[in-house]
Formats: sequence, structure tokens, C-alpha cells
Amino acid sequence: MKIADRYKGVLDWFALNMPVAETELDYRTPFELLVAVVLSAQCTDKRVNQITPALFDAYPTAAEMSRATAEEIFQYIKSCSYPNNKAKHLAGLARMLTEEYDGVIPQDPKELVKLPGVGRKTANVILSVLYEQPRIAVDTHVYRVARRIGLAPQTANTPLKVEQALVKHIPEELRAISHHWLILHGRYTCLARSPKCSSCGLAPFCRYYAKKGLIHPEK
Repeated sequence: MKIADRYKGVLDWFALNMPVAETELDYRTPFELLVAVVLSAQCTDKRVNQITPALFDAYPTAAEMSRATAEEIFQYIKSCSYPNNKAKHLAGLARMLTEEYDGVIPQDPKELVKLPGVGRKTANVILSVLYEQPRIAVDTHVYRVARRIGLAPQTANTPLKVEQALVKHIPEELRAISHHWLILHGRYTCLARSPKCSSCGLAPFCRYYAKKGLIHPEK
């Protein structure tokens, strides 16, 4: 199957079957989204959503969180993964956001990644969701699904290479939602250990499914 045909099939299927796709993190403000995304690194959205209500009640703004110590923040997030590091990141992030950006989350990716705990993936999520920039954040689900289906070659062995492959073939107006499509597909259908191939609507376009011998690779 040609790569253009695979992309068309996948994107058309998602557009028809998942017209609404968005983050499953709970948030009310841009600052809350930023905090939630930082907490979600190597942690499930479900767990983050259990943690954040009390955290946001205590520190609803960057200014208020900037006055907290990492030890104080830790008490609210200790049930998530890597709580010590994340508490330090959140304390530093809130201070920097307050002191250098007047509490406003930067729209420039170069500025955004200066914030503690904010890497390329987190920045792309924020820029896509908050500012509707045509970006694709590659987390573990997007990385796995893109390579498994065949949207990215097996030689794309880093998140950046997968991102570059996706950006090359996905139109700008679909990049933001494509990020959510791939995450949700990986979370609920294209599972890491036991993908639900028999009930997957993307099977006709999937390289992995074809190699399993369940469908002819040219179909």
C-alpha cells in the first residue's frame, strides 16, 4: 500500500468515526492544562484527574503556586509517577511563569520549553490545544500507533522522527485533532500488548495487520 493511500484511509476513517477528539485531562484554565500535562508524563490521565482537583483548589493560579514549596506541592501529587521531580518542576514552572511571563503561557515554543518540566511533547500539546497551532505531540501512544499502522517507518525510532513523518503527510488543519485521534486509538484499541485488531476499523490500512497475515498487504 502506498503511504498516501494509507494516510488517506486512516484520516478519512477517523474523521468519520471520531469527529470529536480532545484531551481527556480535566482543566478549566490554561494554567491548569499546563500543570495537568506536566503531571501526565509517564502517568495515566485517569490518575492525573484524580490528583488535580485538590491541587487546583489549593493553587488555582501560577502566582499562588509560585508561593508554594516543592515539598508542599508534593503532598498533593505523591500518588502520581515521579512525584519528587514533578513537584520541583511545578514549583519552578509556576515561579518562572509568574516572574518572567506575567502568568501568561508563552505561544512561542522556544519560550515554552524554557519552563521547568516542559519538553517538546508537552509544548506541542499546549500549543495545539490552547493556541490551535498545527502541531502533533508524540507521546507513547502516538509513537506506537504511528509506527505500528505504518504512518511512520520503522526507522523512525525517536519521537521527533515520528513527529516529522506525521507532519510531512498530515495537512495542517488536521494535525491538532490527529494527535488526539492517535492517542485515543492507542489508549482504547491499538493497545501495546494486545491490540484489538479484530475490531479495529483501521485494519484495512494497517501495516501490522497485513504482516500478521490477516489481510493482504496490498489491500
